[in-house]
Amino acid sequence: MASDSGFRIAILTTGGTIDKTYDETDGSLRNVRSVLDELLANLRLPELQVTHVPVLSKDSLDMDARDRSAIVAAVQSALPNHDAVLVIHGTDTLSETGEVLVSELGELTSPVLMTGAFRPFEFRDTDALQNVTESLIAARLLQPGVYVVMHGRALRFPGVRKDRAGGTFRRVHSSTSG
Repeated sequence: MASDSGFRIAILTTGGTIDKTYDETDGSLRNVRSVLDELLANLRLPELQVTHVPVLSKDSLDMDARDRSAIVAAVQSALPNHDAVLVIHGTDTLSETGEVLVSELGELTSPVLMTGAFRPFEFRDTDALQNVTESLIAARLLQPGVYVVMHGRALRFPGVRKDRAGGTFRRVHSSTSG
């Protein structure tokens, strides 16, 4: 489905740890701005057309049903004009939003991916660059559906949960996790 001028991906930013920046005046980490442009500048992305859609800028623990509705609406708006949609999201409630996306989006014709980071992009030991890079590759390879792409794996919703002890995401085995 890629156009003659390349693969079209919409990247929706919502905040989360990946976007947290350090404020040296008070020692806090906050969602102030998206780091997406800085992150993408570190990558060679020939034939990739990126549309950055800022949706929110908050910690996912602070998200509510209205925020998730805004994310669903932004994904729905982006899907018709893009080959894939990537949602940058905080890891604490990424699973909750993924389940909402599966429930609300219905039958998809393109992949919708979610990723984030366990450590901010500004940190030396961040997983942000790896996770975004993997997501950009996965966007070209995965079948339509909603996925979390992180730490070398793509897991399809429903039935994906954060594994706090393991520092990643895992499939939850149940009768509803098809």
